[in-house]
Amino acid sequence: MEQRTLGRTGRPVSIVGLGTWQLGADWGDVSEDDALAVLAASVEAGVTFFDTADVYGDGRSEQVIGRFLREHPSIVVATKMGRRMDQVPENYTLENFRAWTDRSRRNLGVDTLDLVQLHCPPSAVIDADATYDALDTLVADGAIAAYGVSVETVDQALSAIARPHVASIQIILNAFRLKPLDRVLPAAAEAGVGIIARVPLASGLLSGRYDEHTTFAPDDHRTYNRDGSAFDVGETFSGVDFESGVRAAQEFSALVRDLDLTPAQAALAWVVQQPGVSTVIPGARNAEQARANAAAGLAGPLPQAVLEGVTRIYDTYFREAIHGRW
Repeated sequence: MEQRTLGRTGRPVSIVGLGTWQLGADWGDVSEDDALAVLAASVEAGVTFFDTADVYGDGRSEQVIGRFLREHPSIVVATKMGRRMDQVPENYTLENFRAWTDRSRRNLGVDTLDLVQLHCPPSAVIDADATYDALDTLVADGAIAAYGVSVETVDQALSAIARPHVASIQIILNAFRLKPLDRVLPAAAEAGVGIIARVPLASGLLSGRYDEHTTFAPDDHRTYNRDGSAFDVGETFSGVDFESGVRAAQEFSALVRDLDLTPAQAALAWVVQQPGVSTVIPGARNAEQARANAAAGLAGPLPQAVLEGVTRIYDTYFREAIHGRW
């Protein structure tokens, strides 16, 4: 699989990585054996980049990856920190950064974390000089090799990109969330900052497997966070109305029907094809999904008709409702 340099980390990573939220929590239960099988299948298919967070299963995702790393130490692992405490700027201190990264180092079984990302913190944290002074201290101490910011909004991304030592930005980017194409990707490319594209399938909508009658388990965020009551609604179905999303996904599936790709693979290939994207991080609940996602990294350029169709679908179903929100 093609490897791209992940911004200022200087590390090569596969263009399709693996997001491991599913392996921790909030997507229904995934056993540890199944989680390890997902990691193994991904690596066998060419994936060299895992993304996790200290809050996924309260550390379970990190711990499972840590077990896997003992046999596969060359995998680049990005984790995230900050969501285990109240989301107020006062909690984003060097003391807490040390505690959070020390815990992640223990969970992952490493001395130095490859990449640590602030996990969608308040805007005031992203804008504060003290935030980056503290992160620079962790780099100097050897606790982390590089740092980035996972963001909810374009404005947050642009604020972080302007910082001289930010290595990467993680942002929602998919065929139903096009706003980052306007300013974020060009700014990141100019600054040499990597882009990690998350929620690439709009929480599964772009797989084409859902209809208006599809339901999810009570402990799945696609059930309990559909109204944004638990965390930013943009993380669930990319913030789009589920019924509208289903209709749009049906049109997307029709748009890519003649390609030698599943709708999910076409959606991932679309993300990878956007200039400035370093890697895309779909999740997987089983080894079959992991292999299918990774295969999208081998797809060639999508036809111009598909690219134009994505814009048309977005303009029809989503632009008015969501373009101004994030």
